[in-house]
Amino acid sequence: MSNIVAVVGRPNVGKSTFFNRLIKRREAIVDAVSGVTRDRHYGKTDWNGKEFSLIDTGGYVVGSDDIFEAEIDKQVELAIDEADAIVFMVDVETGVTGMDEDVAQLLRKVKKPVFLVVNKVDNNKRLEDAVEFYSLGLGDYFAIASINGSGTGDLLDAIVEALPEKEEVEEDQLPRFAVVGRPNAGKSSFINALIGEERYIVTDIAGTTRDSIDTKYNRFGFEFNLVDTAGIRRKTKVKDDLEFYSVMRSVRAIEHSDVCLVMLDANRGFDGQVQNIFWLAERNRKGIVILVNKWDLVEKNTKTAKEFEQHIRNEIAPFTDVPIVFISVLNKQRIFKAIETAVEVYNNRTKRIKTSVLNEALLPIIEHQPPPANKGKFVKIKYIMQLPTPQPQFAFFCNLPQYVKEPYKRFLENKLREKFDFNGVPVSVYMRKK
Repeated sequence: MSNIVAVVGRPNVGKSTFFNRLIKRREAIVDAVSGVTRDRHYGKTDWNGKEFSLIDTGGYVVGSDDIFEAEIDKQVELAIDEADAIVFMVDVETGVTGMDEDVAQLLRKVKKPVFLVVNKVDNNKRLEDAVEFYSLGLGDYFAIASINGSGTGDLLDAIVEALPEKEEVEEDQLPRFAVVGRPNAGKSSFINALIGEERYIVTDIAGTTRDSIDTKYNRFGFEFNLVDTAGIRRKTKVKDDLEFYSVMRSVRAIEHSDVCLVMLDANRGFDGQVQNIFWLAERNRKGIVILVNKWDLVEKNTKTAKEFEQHIRNEIAPFTDVPIVFISVLNKQRIFKAIETAVEVYNNRTKRIKTSVLNEALLPIIEHQPPPANKGKFVKIKYIMQLPTPQPQFAFFCNLPQYVKEPYKRFLENKLREKFDFNGVPVSVYMRKK
């Protein structure tokens, strides 16, 4: 389980620049994610070998400043509640504002590490100006300039130093299926429909992660843990419709699962919030099944399942090899089909392909359609192997890995999908020097 660090503060203080600097730095090195990186306000980063998840709260609130005033308090409260450490960002250009004082007041009571960060300090005059932030009563501050990164190193040193050591919980080795989605999509009802009438339940484990309910479930001779994110305790102060709330709650469940059942309400469609959760699962390289619930309530003359499905696939491109199941929890339509599909995706995710089989299947294709020559240099791919990772990752060994571009990697990924079923699973393709 990685720690969660939340970045809070009023708009335009530079939270996103700071966030992007940290995430991109790592993405450039570690997460060579194929395809598009979207504007997500959640990411993983690491510093001095310690990994943590970073959440930029500001990205979740759109609207005028007065709407923001109300929302920012909710967000800070939620961050206080859920995060392991909090970065409170202020802006030296504008100095201390009333909104900063409100946030500081909430943060002074907190028992978790809080880092006051004064941003946009890029010359000595501003370094002197920053002194006024002592008035917030949060003690010492870090002066940084997110735009060029000055000062961020010391801040990160302090953050990782303060993060609690996550004790490794003794997990049972059963696969974990997390049901995620926005509030009121029918997640709880789905789980109740599965286990209510059934007598397959083995045990109820009160959350191995401190905020989700695990149910051991056995069906089709397959045993797994169902993780219900909807069962997570509701904070009355936080409005259920707050997008940030759903995402923050889903973060832990997703990071901790093998397959994510992303559930959406057919009447609301595959909206921005569901997409956020989908890309969150994809970024974490989890197996994914999309469940379209309440399909029985949709006017069928306007929306056929085929059109609806096509729309979703357009939104999730280029990762379109994902099963989409139309269900009605209320009428118990296809709910077991949903679980069966999740089991198939789990099997795809844990699939191991022998090196000899891989090379036999793919080398002839590569020979027939080699990577395009670059600057008169020809790339020769000699052999392929699957890496020993929890999810499918493949190394293609060649003479000039640096010349193989994204489109060709996508071509290789598609061929892997054609030959070996990886439906519902993100696949990573790496070029390695022979």
